[in-house]
Amino acid sequence: MVSVTDFRTGLTIELDGNIYSVVEFMHVKPGKGAAFVRTKLKNIRTGFTVEKTFNAGEKVGLARIETRDMQYLYNNDNEYVFMDMENYEQLTLSADKLGDGVKYLKENMEVQIQLYEGETIGVQLPNAVELEVVETDPSFKGDTATGGSKPAKCETGVVVQVPFFVEVGDIIQVDTRSGEYLKRMNK
Repeated sequence: MVSVTDFRTGLTIELDGNIYSVVEFMHVKPGKGAAFVRTKLKNIRTGFTVEKTFNAGEKVGLARIETRDMQYLYNNDNEYVFMDMENYEQLTLSADKLGDGVKYLKENMEVQIQLYEGETIGVQLPNAVELEVVETDPSFKGDTATGGSKPAKCETGVVVQVPFFVEVGDIIQVDTRSGEYLKRMNK
């Protein structure tokens, strides 16, 4: 149990049978009446955000989230197989659990998988991944003067807007959080 006065951003709690992460909190001490804590909580399973007010000193359950380093091995249709880096056990997750992360998965990539009482509740990819461009329009001399961009399809199937100078076969770095092109890697 943890007191609501000890809340901090990122703390995970159990409330009404759900797991929430504290996004924002504010201690309020009005001139009249008892102090309270106003919070914004994100449901870890669904991703929805709710606002909730607690009385000062109220206690809630602390959710112990276990984070494991795992390696992505392969996919079989809509199922993705990961291996625990410590005990070599395999874990299979559906594309629904991974969300947009499937667009950036490459074989042997290391990820962090979050577990709560044996249930997978989240997958954390590296902030940036290096992908090879497999399809894009050719660049022409003078294209860079406008500073525009063009679509490029990468080896994992994700399409990223890249500068005109990027060509097929180039290795680019892509931000997995926003899906944006970061830079072209040295050839």
